[in-house]
This record gives sequence, C-alpha cells and structure tokens, in this order.
Amino acid sequence: MVSKSAVQPHEFERPVLDLSGDLLRGALRTMVAGSEEHGGIERYIDAVKLKSSMFRQALVESPVKELDLETFKGLCTFMATVRRRVSKWLNEDRFAEMRELIVDLFDESEHIDSRIGRFCDAFPQDKKHRWVRDLAAELLHNADPERVPMMNRWIWDAKANTGVIREIWHAEDIDRLTIRVPDDYGTYIMLREELSQFLSDNGVFRDVLFYVDVLCAQIYAQYICEQGGSYLRADFTAPEDPMQHTRRLLGLDGVQPGNGRTRLKSINGEAFLIDDKSLN
Repeated sequence: MVSKSAVQPHEFERPVLDLSGDLLRGALRTMVAGSEEHGGIERYIDAVKLKSSMFRQALVESPVKELDLETFKGLCTFMATVRRRVSKWLNEDRFAEMRELIVDLFDESEHIDSRIGRFCDAFPQDKKHRWVRDLAAELLHNADPERVPMMNRWIWDAKANTGVIREIWHAEDIDRLTIRVPDDYGTYIMLREELSQFLSDNGVFRDVLFYVDVLCAQIYAQYICEQGGSYLRADFTAPEDPMQHTRRLLGLDGVQPGNGRTRLKSINGEAFLIDDKSLN
C-alpha cells in the first residue's frame, strides 16, 4: 500500500532549473557504457529497486516504531555518507533515541522540509554531523522513492554551492557562479521532473525514477573523479573502474556477493556482518 504524503502541489515552489542538455547526454552515455562491464544498466536499476524494497519493508510495511538496531545497521550499509559516521548510535541505548527521531521523521502530518529540519536540529550543528541530513534524506527517499525525491547533500547543497545541480547547470563560467536555488523539497522535485523528462526523451520509459537516481550518482561521481569534495575524500578513493564512485554513492557497494550478507564498517574500523534475511 502506497503511503499518503502530506505535501500537496500548492505547498511548495518550483524553481527554474537551467540545466545543460549536453552535460546530461554526456553523463547518460558514460553511465550506459560504464555499466556494461557489470551486466548493463538494467542490473544497476534492479539493484537500486532491491535496495528501496528493503527500506520499504523496514520503514513502511512494518511500523517504524518497531525498527530494531540490527535492521537499522543493515540499512546503514546502503548509505555511503552515513555508515562511517553513525557508529556511536549503533548500541541499544543510543539507538532508542535515534528510533524516536526516525518515527518523527516519518510523521506525514507535516511538510517534508520541516521534518528533515527538525531531525537535523536534534544533532549538533557542526561539520561532524553533516551526515545527519543525508541520513534523513536517504531514509525518506529509499522508503518511498515515488513521493520523496533523492535529497542528499551531494544532489544539492545551497550553502556550499555544490552538488549534482551545479555539475549540470548551463553556464559559461560555472566556477564563478553562485546558483540561487534553495535546497528544499521543491528544488529536488523539479530536478527529478527535469531529469525524468530528459530520460524519457532519450528512450527510457520504465523505472524512470530509479534511472534518475543512477544518473544523479553518475553525474556526481564524475565530479569526485575530477576534483573531489572535501567531505567525501575519506570515503571515496581513486576508482578502479568508471562506475565505482557511482555504486558507492548509491550504497550498492555494501553487498558482499555470494554470501547473502551485508557489511557495515563503523568509523573505528569495526565491521558488522548482517544477514540479509533480517531485513525481510
């Protein structure tokens, strides 16, 4: 059963996004070509769909208030900018606090921006806790990708003027330009609509929303390869293949093939192994 969103079309503004068709076409070509070595782009789409189903089972089909620590660890495995920083919450006492915040995050009586803002305000407002925004965004998006677009900081961070939007913005001197677009729900919805239309115009008619996620990851992966973001350098090293960063941004590198288990590496290096069946 699809959950009902409290957000109505008239409750948010849709900014104008001046995106470059040439940059998007280049990213799409790279995405399709780079995925061939791993079984084709459809395999990536299936993996993203599977990841979403795991989040949905844990956060929508089951009561959020019953989310347990082991399941949360398993979900963290699929959130690249979260899993190395969340370790202090991976014990029963601290997780009890986290679970209450997640329950509030999924309370659809308020606007998504308000819920995410309140979730982030429960943590220290410093650089060490920037991952909290990504945690909130990942949980909401992966549990209900149809209603909630991907809203991670690497999609758009207005304060830092970085993200996918900047990488595909149509401008002659983008390095000197400050893009006046807010990082709120309306912006992310508009970006998804623009990219969905672009993909449809280029022959993608099924699983378009999941293609949007992979395309966004491909766009920002290219940025990481070329320049690197300071807050990502600890997580993303030199790639061995053109899709390595794409997989990691999507959290698809968390699966250990062949043993039916996932891994979560904490910030102190301790590795957790979680049986995937615990997420069913």
